[in-house]
Amino acid sequence: MMNNKSVQTYFDCGYSKIRAGVFTGNEKKDVFYNERKLSLNNPNSHKEIQNIITSLEKETNRYIDNINLMIDSSKILSIGLSISKKLDGNILKHSDIKFLIQEARQQISKNYKNQNIIHIIINNYKINGIDYYDVENEIKCNLISIDILFICIPNDIIYSFKKIFSNFNILINQTICSCYAKSINYKNNLNISGKVSFIDIGFNKTSIISFYDKKVLSLETLPIGSNHITKDISKILKIDLENSENLKINFLKDQKILDMYNFSIETIENIIFSRIEEILKLSIRSIKSNAFKFDKFKIILIGEGSKILNNSYKNKISILNDVDFMEENTENICRSGFLLGMGLNKQEVVVVPKKQIKQGFFEKLFHLFR
Repeated sequence: MMNNKSVQTYFDCGYSKIRAGVFTGNEKKDVFYNERKLSLNNPNSHKEIQNIITSLEKETNRYIDNINLMIDSSKILSIGLSISKKLDGNILKHSDIKFLIQEARQQISKNYKNQNIIHIIINNYKINGIDYYDVENEIKCNLISIDILFICIPNDIIYSFKKIFSNFNILINQTICSCYAKSINYKNNLNISGKVSFIDIGFNKTSIISFYDKKVLSLETLPIGSNHITKDISKILKIDLENSENLKINFLKDQKILDMYNFSIETIENIIFSRIEEILKLSIRSIKSNAFKFDKFKIILIGEGSKILNNSYKNKISILNDVDFMEENTENICRSGFLLGMGLNKQEVVVVPKKQIKQGFFEKLFHLFR
């Protein structure tokens, strides 16, 4: 039996798939993955979560009694806030920064009572009128201002997942925004700098997260996703949702489906790409409004909903220019959560209790206890 304390389990709970990864160490060989697809007609996540738990417990020879939850939702909210403090020439201390973060967090909690803060990200320090991405040395400070981005999710969503996992005697350690974790990991792996936006097309939502170098500029979710394409196909062609989903995913791979209903590839393409173009136009409008305005920026498409696209279809989407398509799987999705939990983004404040390690004077991975 493995030592539970050395193991981290991450569950990515989406609308169309449930994925999980058990990490028993830092090496990829010590990782176990599992996934289950949810039925469109009967999306019973409770049953599939139970199947994954049973399978992973058998594979790892250990009981799963706590997990880290990865979720996305059209109701995820990002809030930017700047907070400042006068220090009258005193040496800037770690406690001064921690005080400001706590003060900002209390303001968000007071004004957004129905929201649960799941990420606190420090984007900038302004000390005596000079911008710093991080603070490495002791500085005499007259005035410090910190720019903070809070990512929140409604309390009722968190409660619903806690209720599901409590049925299996499992506690949730921390909640992670999936699109944020994935984009941080992919951006790091691809060594991307400058202006870049990740558009994560999910089942019932599309998430847009924009970066300038290491700074997270904005995160917005739209209540539209790949399921809207499935519904378009179903409505226009008058077929059920399961066959519409198969047509959407396999319209170039499974000629039998096309022959069965006597549909042409052109008809399916027109339905699919008209809706995708709408999603991308809304996403780009969000990016220009919240992040880059008139500047040029790179786009990376991720998520289950983007899988029907690839580089050969760029000419069918009139608004695409500097765009890459990234293929995802259970491994890199769950590993994104694991790496974020281990401190991949050094500007993030940890808001759940974690095992303490010895830190430097201005270590960026602050710990704030609930």
